[in-house]
Parts: sequence; C-alpha cells; structure tokens
Amino acid sequence: MTDDTSLDLRPDLTVHAHGEGKVHAHPPGDLDQLCINTIRTLAMDAVQQANSGHPGTPMGLAALAYVLWTRYLRHNPSDPAWPNRDRFVLSVGHASMLLYALLHLTGYDLSLDELKRFRQWGSLTPGHPEYGHTPGVEVTTGPLGQGISNAVGMAIGERMLAARYNRPGHTVVDHYTYVIAGDGDLMEGVSAEAASLAGNLHLGKLVAFYDDNHITIEGSTDLAFCERVADRFRAYGWHVLRIEDGNDLEEIDTVIDQARSEPDHPTLVVVRTHIGYGSPNKQDTAAAHGAPLGEEEVRATKRNLGWPHEEPFTVPDEALGLFRRAVGVGAEAQQEWSKALAAYSAAHPELAAELQRVLAGRLPAGWTDALPAFEAGEKLATRAASGAVLNAIAEAVPELVGGSADLAPSTDTFLKGYADIACEEFAGRNFHFGVREHAMGAVLNGIALHGGFRVYGATFLVFSDYMRPPIRMAALMGLPVVFVYTHDSIGMGEDGPTHQPVEQLVGLRAIPNLVVLRPADANETAAAWRAALQRTDGPTVLVFSRQKLPVLRPGGALELGAYVMEDGADIILIGTGSEVSLCLATRDLLAKEGVSARVVSMPSWELFRKQPPTYRDEVLPPGIPRIAVEAASPIGWREWADATVTLDHFGASAPGEVLFEKFGFTAESVAAKAQELLR
Repeated sequence: MTDDTSLDLRPDLTVHAHGEGKVHAHPPGDLDQLCINTIRTLAMDAVQQANSGHPGTPMGLAALAYVLWTRYLRHNPSDPAWPNRDRFVLSVGHASMLLYALLHLTGYDLSLDELKRFRQWGSLTPGHPEYGHTPGVEVTTGPLGQGISNAVGMAIGERMLAARYNRPGHTVVDHYTYVIAGDGDLMEGVSAEAASLAGNLHLGKLVAFYDDNHITIEGSTDLAFCERVADRFRAYGWHVLRIEDGNDLEEIDTVIDQARSEPDHPTLVVVRTHIGYGSPNKQDTAAAHGAPLGEEEVRATKRNLGWPHEEPFTVPDEALGLFRRAVGVGAEAQQEWSKALAAYSAAHPELAAELQRVLAGRLPAGWTDALPAFEAGEKLATRAASGAVLNAIAEAVPELVGGSADLAPSTDTFLKGYADIACEEFAGRNFHFGVREHAMGAVLNGIALHGGFRVYGATFLVFSDYMRPPIRMAALMGLPVVFVYTHDSIGMGEDGPTHQPVEQLVGLRAIPNLVVLRPADANETAAAWRAALQRTDGPTVLVFSRQKLPVLRPGGALELGAYVMEDGADIILIGTGSEVSLCLATRDLLAKEGVSARVVSMPSWELFRKQPPTYRDEVLPPGIPRIAVEAASPIGWREWADATVTLDHFGASAPGEVLFEKFGFTAESVAAKAQELLR
C-alpha cells in the first residue's frame, strides 16, 4: 500500500503520492497570503489579549507552517490519534500560538474562544503546548531541546513499528515526523546528542526545520551562537537543505518536497525567517520575541500586512474554507488506510491483532506468568535479578524494547537472543544509545509518544541527573516509560564519590507523578517490574544495587508501597533496597537486647501515599517510634520516621562493605540509634 499522499488543499494543485514527482506549485496568490496572515494576526491578537506570550516566532514561521500543514502534513482533525498520521512537533514551544492557530483553522476541536483565552486559567491554550490537554498536540514542549529530541524518538518508533509489522504488499505503518526547532533548541546539548543518534540511525522520515531568525531574548544570536549549524548537522550524517526566504512559498514547497525525497538520512532544513514579520518597528528585534507587540504596533502591523479587518481574532471565510479542507482530506486518507489495514488483517490476522493491541497500549494476557520467582537464601544483586526478569518476560511482552547509555553489561539490561536496533535493523529489541543519557530519556519519551512499544532505558543512578528534564517531562505527560538505574548507593564501592549517588533518590521522589521503586531483593525486583509495566499513567524509576543482597521472600505487597516484613511491637525499622537486609539484621540484634522491632520494607513512598489511611496506620502504627535506614540523603524521611540512619555527605573510594561500616550502616550502629530513640 502507498497511502502516503501529499495532502495539498489548494484547488489549483495536483495531488501526488510520495515518490511520484514533485507537487506543482504556483506563485503565491491572494488566498495564500490571506491564510498566512490569518495565522499571524491570530498569534498577535491572542498574545496581546493575554498580555503575555511570544508573537514574533509565529509571525515569522507562518508561511512555512502554512505550506507544511496545507500541502504535506497527513493528519485527520476529526481523529487526532489516527495511528498512521504524520507527527508534527513544535519544539519551539514558546511559539505555541502558531500551533493553536493551525489546530483551530484546520478543524481540530479547539474553538476560537479558546484562542481568545490564551494562557488563561482552564483554557485549552496554555502558554506552552501540553500533550493530553489540547487536541492535536503531539508532545509537551517548552524546555528547549526536548521537542526535537522527542521527534527523533517518534521517527525511531515509526521505523521500528514498520519493520515489525509491514509486509510485502501491505504497508500499514508509513508516516513522516516533522519538527520545527529554533536556535535555542540547537544550543541545548540534548539536541546535539539526539541529532547525532538520528544521523547514526539514518532516519530518513525525520524532517527538521531550523528557524534561523538570528534573534534570541537577549538580542542577536551571534552574541553566543555563531557556529555553522548546517556543517554540524552534515557531520552528524544529516541531509541539509536551505530555504533562503521563509516567505517564498514556491521555495518552501520545493525544499520540503526535496526533504521528503531523501530516504537514507534525516533532513535539516535551515529556514531564514524574520521574527515579528510585518511589524514596522519590532521585526528582526528581540522586542518581538517574548512580549506583546502593543496595541498600536498590532494595528500598524496589520496595516503593513494589508490586513483589512480591525476586529481582533477575525478569521476570513475564504481562509477558513481552505484550511478546513483538512477535515475531509484527512478523513479520506484515514479511510484509505483503514481499508489497507483490513486487507492486511485478512492476510496476516495474528500480526494485525498484535499491532492493534500494542497500539492500544494493552499488555498481553497472562504476561505476568513469565515473571520468575527467586529462592530465599541465595544472594543476588538486584541489577542481576532485574536482568533475569527482563529476559524472562521478553518473549511474553514483545513490545518491550530498551537499552542503556553504553552500560548494558553493567546494568544487566540486554535482552539475550534478540537483535540490536541499528540503521539497517529496526526489528530488534536492544537499543544502544551511546553515552547520551539526556538524549536517551528524551528519545524514550518520543517512542512512547509514538505508540506501539513499552520502553526502558538504563544507566547508573548518579547519572540520572543528566536526564532529569526528560524524566520530568515523562511525568508531566503521563508516559509509561521505565527508567532503570543501577549502582544505587555507596555499595558500588571503589569508583568513589563521583559515581556514588547520595542526593538522587530524594530528587527523583520530588517529581510529581513519578513512581520510584527501590526493591530490597530479587523477588521485590520482579514485583517492581510487574508494577512498572502495569502502570499506564506515568513513568517509573527502578533503582537496583550493584552488590549482592540476600533473597528474602516474594515481593507481592510491593505495589502497596510498604509492608510489614517482620513484626514487632517496640520500634519500627523502615528500610529500602539493600538497607532492608540491614534492618532485619538489626532486628535480630535488638531481640537479644529485649527489644521487639518491626521491619517495614518501603520500596516506594509514592505508592504508599496512595494507600488508604487505615492501611498506612496498619503498617506504621501511630505512637510507635520509627527509624528510617537508607544509604542516601535524609531529606523527606521525616514524613515517615522520627529518626534516620542516612547520609548527609558524599561517599568515598573503597570496597562497598568497608564504606557501609565506616559510614555507620551496621546492625550495631542502627541498634544503638534505636536504643537512643527508645530512651
């Protein structure tokens, strides 16, 4: 099937399928300019009414966006979740009015009244685009560099899904990913990491437009950014094109067609635009970037553009009619795809059923039966237990894919017997992100946003700092990404304080809608993977040890966040991860001293908070003294404990068992703390 159709909505242009030749373009006419200026004036008016926002970039990009959305972007405004739609990412999220104008004009469920409520409480038009909040918004953007990196993940998702499910004569996954990025995006390091990875993977269906407007908030870009962007991207392995005049519709049309005709490399299109285009006094100045133009300047700009309407938020009928053709064209494109999907289902019923399941985000029935159980008494690092769990469930959960930032042997995240994902092999299961932690997180988010996969990515816990922005964005968007972090404490030993996490756990626990799980042993590790994969409304962090830990008991209560491992009446010892075994040893020591200690394993604060008060009081009865034991920062533990045995300093280079002894993580030290609390 070749349903990858150029959706040209202008009545005088011929529609061609991809690869069948260039769309014939005529010089811009009055209707083209009317449509482009409709985008500009909506952006100006919304920002002015809100007295807040960024008008200049939407004004400069209006012509490019018009050509892309009316001649190339394949989408269905009546069904924003159509699986085979093209993805559009506005990485310059501060230019959100560009996207909101396009969504309204092309027929998404976004009314003109919502544009009038730009940046106001309860509106569908927040200051930066928010995934899941506004119909048609593919990804939350705003933190620069994240959107273009997410787009790399989306393009990877398309290639992986196509490699798995397309069959000769039946192409059911076939779409482009378009992204508009600015100089700020390209200054951020994460975009460099992601662009390098994209070039290495030859992502031919990724087209990025660089808005080269020469202006930042502080002034001219050359204050801090004078590099040769095109040369840099060529060095990454990208195909690079240039649009010299961002208002020349014929040039834009020609270059986009060329970009889509490059199958073997991602394409960067450098587009020379003018921020605040049309503004007599603020075009090409920083004043047009992040503030309203002012009422008088808005009026002057409209006059300068030849805009005949004085009333703000005017949408001419002729312009709306052209834009709204997207509804019918999109519905027709989706209908053709549905016919192709029906033929595919008849030819490959099992594959089709699996494709529909993974696109719906449903896990296979009975997959938890594949989870292993570990024998009590043996010793096993939780990172090793995690590797065993991953390999045990891999066959049962075929959509599970992931990798690490060049640390698969250390994080035990390699799926044995499955191919690597590479430029010529997208049907594999093992990702090699290279030493690119930040991009790894953003790319995982992009794959999750694309749909069809459950993804994980791994590195050492201390390096979670390098990828905090995408972790936060995954939590904000509610993406079910699994972040795997090993070498979780001073127990990693000889590598020293540079690699020993102290403050990372509390930092991760502070992120809303993120579940952090630090299992105590191999069985809790299996339960942690079960909880992570069953979660559909946000990301999960799994935190594993390097050192071997005793296998204790089945971790069936892990999903409750905390549970009683051994009972006692005088004092409660609360542990996480490797420190649960320490709490158990302390309990035995206290028993010899006549003290009855309860041991509570608390792998997740977040899950425990969700339990009813009756359960929380059952596990942590009021009135009984509590000590928290964790080889990390004490911050936050006062919510659960009266005292702590924790770390308020960095580690050191020595064997892990030596560090635990030197820093007071022994049964004797914890018992002494307990006796002190009981006095």
